Amino acid sequence: MAQRSFIVIGAGVIGASVAFRLAQGGAKVTVVEAGDIGRGTSCNSFAWVNAHDKSPRAYHDLNVAGMAAHKHLAKELRGDWYYESGCLEWRGAADREAHVANVGRLQDWGYNAQWITADQALSFAPSIDPAALGESPVAWFPDEGWVDTTSYVRGLLAAASALGTTVVTNARVTGVECAGHKVVGIKTETGTSYRADTVVNCMGRWADDPVLPNELQVPMSPSYGLLVYVQAPGVHLNRVLFTPHCHVRPDASGMLLICKNDAIHALGPNYVIDVAMPEANALIQEASKIIPALASMRASEVRLGIRAIPADGLPAIGPFPGVDGYYVAITHSGITLAPAIGSIVAAELLNEDSEVTLSAFRPDRLITAP
Repeated sequence: MAQRSFIVIGAGVIGASVAFRLAQGGAKVTVVEAGDIGRGTSCNSFAWVNAHDKSPRAYHDLNVAGMAAHKHLAKELRGDWYYESGCLEWRGAADREAHVANVGRLQDWGYNAQWITADQALSFAPSIDPAALGESPVAWFPDEGWVDTTSYVRGLLAAASALGTTVVTNARVTGVECAGHKVVGIKTETGTSYRADTVVNCMGRWADDPVLPNELQVPMSPSYGLLVYVQAPGVHLNRVLFTPHCHVRPDASGMLLICKNDAIHALGPNYVIDVAMPEANALIQEASKIIPALASMRASEVRLGIRAIPADGLPAIGPFPGVDGYYVAITHSGITLAPAIGSIVAAELLNEDSEVTLSAFRPDRLITAP
């Protein structure tokens, strides 16, 4: 049988994962990335691996599969990118009831969610101010963690390249080539055309880019988050903290990463991001309510994260209605889901058999067939 060929658009965590598993399955793969490796959305993320506040159940289960796949993949490739640190979570008074209900639901679903005492929490993260915990119940999620996304992407692409994958960087896609209702390739701004049996759109946030024909776009609803990196000598933190003020975790750079799920002020893709911006210092001050030692510190690096969220908040994974040779893999929680999606999508594409795991997440719920 002739070797199947695939173009994967996007070299983030999803694209790298799909490319690696396709190549491992014997396919001819070309990855086309608009910029440099490790500079896109995946690498501007809090990169928290978890399934603890995700519904409906099918989405939760997919994230649990992603968590398990991270452990397997790190062992398989001897990767140094996955940190199973555990996560501490507490909420403010206004959200306490919802927090308790969510942890109870997770326990009912068999998820490893535990209630712990304040003293236990402080033993896990001694830099926390005890007063920050207040009277809030503290949940401990020992199976959660985080990913060094740059190392992950580079590791997966190196493994794919060793299997014959071609990785093309700094080549923004400017068009899709079709023959009737079949996608047969892509064009890039360098003037180069690439042809394959199937084009796999792993463009993340840019899955609705106007360079794509209207009928091939995934409706998106992105949101923005501020990421502030701080050199914090003397602060020892090796857990993920999910708190009423902000989220904090260690980073492979040796710095602490502070994230605000909803940016302090309305930020957008054209907002000027730098270490002197008032929002960065404001976020550090929020974090100092949890870790007082941060109060006198300043940002070493600031990034804007743009989340790749399909219009209804759930993944869009599968072939497009009415179009042959075109497949999409677009999702929020891409860091958690990447290794599982890579395996599931590759199996579906190579075996040409529908994967039931993805049945709730097909893109046709968002797309009107041409």
